[in-house]
Amino acid sequence: MRFLTAGESHGKGLVGIIDDYPSGVLINIDFLNHELSRRQKGFGRGRRMSIETDEVEIISGIRKGKSTGSPISFIIKNKDWDNWKEVMNIIPPGGKDIEIEKKLLNPRPGHADLSGFLKYRLDDIRDVIERSSARETAVRTGVGGFAKIILKLLGINIFSYVNQIGKAVFSKDIRINNDILEEIDKSELRCPDSAISLQMKEEIIKAERNRDSVGGRFKVVAAGVPPGLGSYSQWDRRIDGKIARSFMSIPAVKAVEIGDGFNTDAKTGTFFHDEIYYKSGDGFYRKTNRAGGIEGGMTNGEPIIVGASMKPIPTTAKGLRTVNIKTKQTEISLKERSDICAVPSASIVGEAMLSIEILNLIQEKFGEDNIDEILENYNNYKRYLKKV
Repeated sequence: MRFLTAGESHGKGLVGIIDDYPSGVLINIDFLNHELSRRQKGFGRGRRMSIETDEVEIISGIRKGKSTGSPISFIIKNKDWDNWKEVMNIIPPGGKDIEIEKKLLNPRPGHADLSGFLKYRLDDIRDVIERSSARETAVRTGVGGFAKIILKLLGINIFSYVNQIGKAVFSKDIRINNDILEEIDKSELRCPDSAISLQMKEEIIKAERNRDSVGGRFKVVAAGVPPGLGSYSQWDRRIDGKIARSFMSIPAVKAVEIGDGFNTDAKTGTFFHDEIYYKSGDGFYRKTNRAGGIEGGMTNGEPIIVGASMKPIPTTAKGLRTVNIKTKQTEISLKERSDICAVPSASIVGEAMLSIEILNLIQEKFGEDNIDEILENYNNYKRYLKKV
């Protein structure tokens, strides 16, 4: 399954195109919209979230509620477009190339502003801001929703939680159950511990008081994934490499770990690696999961656990020293409307990216044209695993 996104943060809307999505899948629009709403929540989000109510409008690839096998396209309209028509209109007012806004010339350190300006030889950084904005991840969340619909049919479930905001850290191992998942979804910070959630909230309040921003960490878990997805045969077929690439593409993510990846250097081999056991009727299993469900570039049957570190958002009310790209004089960086902290939202985008990567490898192994074909091959493989 391939996908493309298009659109600007303050343009008419954001567009997604999905290719090679199997036919015969019953598409629940309410579920897709629920996924979009989850991305918009979280303490520390900016005023933009009170304007937008993201919803998917299907354009093609779905007929009578089911996927047809043709490319799926959809749009998420920007309600804020009404306030940006003059700035973002495709055709200049009166058909003439006149200046309708003050040029933005003070790029933000840590953002795409300066590099994008230089790469595309632009007049100012407005066009960089509009496309590099994290608002693009609304489309990815929608695409991930399409992937989740299929994964649920296979008994694969994806969830996420936040384990750090600033100096507030949730370090406990959690066991997947409905109570924990409910606690995570109720939390404004997507943290399963109410006391640490309050500490995280204080970190965000403190950053806002200082006219600053704050980052953190989140984890995404995929349960029910069978062994054997991915391959060691070529470097670009390793599933951990695919996952790392997709997570690093999430705006502001600067580091990715699989399992206990950030702690491997302090442990010896006999302590770190997950010993193998066998139970008749169930097959091979592990009592620990420090490898995060992946060994040798392949899933090993344990839950996939992906951790990501998100830097503080570059846009701050205080600003940082920068250089005017025209005058070359020192100035304070651009101050556009922005979040104080978006780690909880990034965790939802992480769910989407992991769902997409898993579905891609499911289709590679079990077929990609039709959902019944995939289910038949998948169930045959699961029966084989129990007999090995």
